[in-house]
Amino acid sequence: MKDLSNYRKSYEKSELLETNIPEDPINLFHKWFYETEEHGNIDEVNAMTVSTIGLDGFPKARVVLLKKFNEEGFVFYTNYNSEKGKAIAANPNICLSFFWHAMERQVIIKGIAEKTLEVVSDNYFYSRPEGSKLGAIVSPQSEVIPSRDYLENRLKELETVFQGKEISRPQNWGGFLVRPIEVEFWQGRPNRLHDRIRYQVQKDYSWKVERLSP
Repeated sequence: MKDLSNYRKSYEKSELLETNIPEDPINLFHKWFYETEEHGNIDEVNAMTVSTIGLDGFPKARVVLLKKFNEEGFVFYTNYNSEKGKAIAANPNICLSFFWHAMERQVIIKGIAEKTLEVVSDNYFYSRPEGSKLGAIVSPQSEVIPSRDYLENRLKELETVFQGKEISRPQNWGGFLVRPIEVEFWQGRPNRLHDRIRYQVQKDYSWKVERLSP
């Protein structure tokens, strides 16, 4: 067994204080997201972990790409018939998390997922490259398949079928909007005394802000 007990790092890049945060967590997320983007050495700033409770009762986490965020919440796209899609249909309470190592920051979002409007899914689908559009049709996401060749051959077939034609969005593929009910911002600090600020939505849609012990 490899012993990792000596893996240590002192977090000293920034701080998160009540005196310099907005009342709304979306505004703080916006600030952190673009500060991370401007850092310049971070691939796929929009990569996030989506955690769901599966139909088998086990939690499962996987990395997907955030495609939009605003005051309503956070949007990503998937196959609705996939394992995650079925899990969300059965239990829409999910968690999103971002870890930006170079910034020594995490954001953890508890929220309730719902399908985006069809026009939103359509607009995003039609903005994708043709290969990605066909990939959404080719892949029976999360299903057992016989081989890699199965996908490659199916893709070649559809490239021929749709040559010169518009590729329509499959009805089983689209977006999820995650409306946040709790957002925690974590900023690494020295001596493991990290800053943790939690926003929780209230009945009047205002946000309660509290500091958590690290």
